[in-house]
Amino acid sequence: MPRNKSRYTLPKELAATPKRRPARVADMIRNEIATLLLFGVKDPRIQNITVVRARVTDDLRTARVFFSCPREHSDEAMAGLTSARGFIRSHLAKHIKMRFVPELIFEYDTNQDHSDHINSIFEEIKKDNESAP
Repeated sequence: MPRNKSRYTLPKELAATPKRRPARVADMIRNEIATLLLFGVKDPRIQNITVVRARVTDDLRTARVFFSCPREHSDEAMAGLTSARGFIRSHLAKHIKMRFVPELIFEYDTNQDHSDHINSIFEEIKKDNESAP
């Protein structure tokens, strides 16, 4: 049995290297879904959607796809994506060569709302500084 050079080890969270394959698969899924929503889907509920990012689990079985759209249309967009989930998954099966196509979970991306809120705060600060003598 080989002995470690040091008796001290890093915790598992720090010692683990990030896996490349889930990140590559997530990028492929994001690109394919974005292209499909742009050119291949005729549902008006999901025409104004932007696919922001995707995250795939390490076992490549589940993919979370984050999208953004105007906040008032987010419920309609979610309903449209949920109804088109099977179509999108079959499209991915044809265009991404994998043994299993991940199960798709769609989520509204709240980062855009957060950045809009921060930008509005900066605008208020800017107005206050301009009006101050």
